[in-house]
Amino acid sequence: MTDSYAAIIRDVAQSVHANMRELTDRKGFADSEELDHIEGKLIAYQEVLAMLRASAAEHNLPLRELGL
Repeated sequence: MTDSYAAIIRDVAQSVHANMRELTDRKGFADSEELDHIEGKLIAYQEVLAMLRASAAEHNLPLRELGL
C-alpha cells in the first residue's frame, strides 16, 4: 500500500470519527425529530467504519495505523 492511499484512509477515518463525536455531543440538546436524524447518521457512520475495517483486515492492512 502506498503512503498516499494510507493517508487517504486515515483522513476518511479521522473525519468519520470527528463527525461521530460531534453528533454524539449534539444528541444532548436535540429535539426528538433531530435525535432520530442523528441516530440514523451515527448508524451510517458506524457502517462505514465497519466496511473500512473489514476491507483493511481482508487485505491484511494495519487497522490501528489507518485510524480504524
